[in-house]
Amino acid sequence: MYLQGCPCRPVSDFLDEKAVQGLKQIHQQLYDRQLYRGLGGELMRHAVCILIENLSLSKMPFRGDAVIDGWQWLINDTLRNLHLISSPSRQRIKEAAVSALAALCSEYHSGEADSTAQEELVKQYLTELQSPEEMARCGFALALGALPAFVLKGRLRQVLAGLRAVTHISPKDVSFAESRRDALKAIARICQTVGVQAEGTPDEVVCREDVAQVYCTLLGCLSDYTTDSRGDVGAWVREAAMTSLMELTLLLARDQPELIEAPVCRRVMCCLAQQASEKIDRFRAHAARVFLALLHWDSPAIPHVPHRQELERLFPRSAVASVNWGAPSQGFPRVAQLLGLPAYRYHVLLGLAVSVGGLTESTVRYSTQGLFEYMKGIQNDPQALEDFTGTLLQVFEDSLLNDRVSVPLLKMLDQMLANSCFAIFTAEENHPFCVKLLALCKEEIKKSKDVQKLRSSIAVFCGLVQFPGDVRRKVLLQLFLLLCHPFPVIRKSTASQVYEMVLTYDVVAADVLDEVMAVLNGTAWDAELLVVRAQRNRLCDLLGVPRPQLVPKPSVR
Repeated sequence: MYLQGCPCRPVSDFLDEKAVQGLKQIHQQLYDRQLYRGLGGELMRHAVCILIENLSLSKMPFRGDAVIDGWQWLINDTLRNLHLISSPSRQRIKEAAVSALAALCSEYHSGEADSTAQEELVKQYLTELQSPEEMARCGFALALGALPAFVLKGRLRQVLAGLRAVTHISPKDVSFAESRRDALKAIARICQTVGVQAEGTPDEVVCREDVAQVYCTLLGCLSDYTTDSRGDVGAWVREAAMTSLMELTLLLARDQPELIEAPVCRRVMCCLAQQASEKIDRFRAHAARVFLALLHWDSPAIPHVPHRQELERLFPRSAVASVNWGAPSQGFPRVAQLLGLPAYRYHVLLGLAVSVGGLTESTVRYSTQGLFEYMKGIQNDPQALEDFTGTLLQVFEDSLLNDRVSVPLLKMLDQMLANSCFAIFTAEENHPFCVKLLALCKEEIKKSKDVQKLRSSIAVFCGLVQFPGDVRRKVLLQLFLLLCHPFPVIRKSTASQVYEMVLTYDVVAADVLDEVMAVLNGTAWDAELLVVRAQRNRLCDLLGVPRPQLVPKPSVR
């Protein structure tokens, strides 16, 4: 009725008093009959929240009436008890309650006279952000994000601080990914509601200092890789962070472009490039769309985008419009081209490592193709290859003992070594790349009991054998140590891969080759360690590698 009526007149002008009173009494009648309880209550809550929103937008003459307190109670009670609502209905009821709150506050809580009520409302909602129930945190975070500017005035920093606290991961709420997601959405919405002014009043608008803090929060949430029984729930947080980064950056570009600092813009674009090269199709596509939206924004252009000209050449607006970024066959070949841009290389390589070493066939296939296509193009450029391997080693070093990255990274290194991506380095003895890579691999598997990680490292050691010099002897020593690993499955896997290595690379003298092959093939490597150790030592003698010495355990006094 409001949309069809005259916008300058309240809807009550078109209704008689009986109809107005009937609309006002709906909530109380449902409450008195206890119809907000149970499964039927879910339908009632959703319907009445929509009614509250529409009556508020219709400017019904209820200001100061007791019914407003009843409506507020219903909204608060619904948000507080979202965890009791069935999963299929929870999202739409939450959205309806938040929309109702925004309309209610705009119409009935405006004005200086309601300052106390506004203060109490914000205080209550900030307290609810610490609720032990995740769904309550979600609801009240979105509710704070929906508050109109006059309610946030004088309380802006307090609200932003409360929402930032929700995005932090602590041991007791590590699995509360949905509350972190909704807090990020709320932060972005608040920034759009109050606006941005570089030298504005801190508690009324987002000022220079606030911008830095908000960017820090959003970028920090791009590192949320929390997993639980539902899978990679951190992906919800990363998706919300990417959307919020886009909204904030576009807001600044329109109103205060000087607040977009070069280091921040560089980090935003690099983090988006990393997300656009990771393994989950949906979130990879979202990252690519956000990345291109910022790149191609021209009202005005986003300042300080690294390698803007090269990016516009690689991703012309007309060509990328029809690309399905969620399809590995279309996305990875394009994203892999960013490896040629120094500013993006580290982050793209970090994302590709997870994809190349992943499990999904299409993701592994096309991410590997994209990587190898780039490697093929720099095989005859020693400097480009040195730069690439330097970045690769840095990624490995920064990801040591972070199994989410290090295990797939080992698988990626295995493929790269097997496909002779670093063949140019085999002409030099003890090349720094293979020396450093060996040291990092040793550090990664030190005292590890992760079978998958150990198997991946065996494959990398076997690939490192192709490099000449003392490093080869050290690699063989590592393999022979693994031949006597406490886990029989690791001993068998090592023997099998070493057998293939001897066939592939010319690392064993012809006069002992047959004997080495016989020992590797004829030994039961899952037998007792005393038996296995004797055969291992025989291999050491044949290949001229010092026998590993048992380290005596310290005696207990």
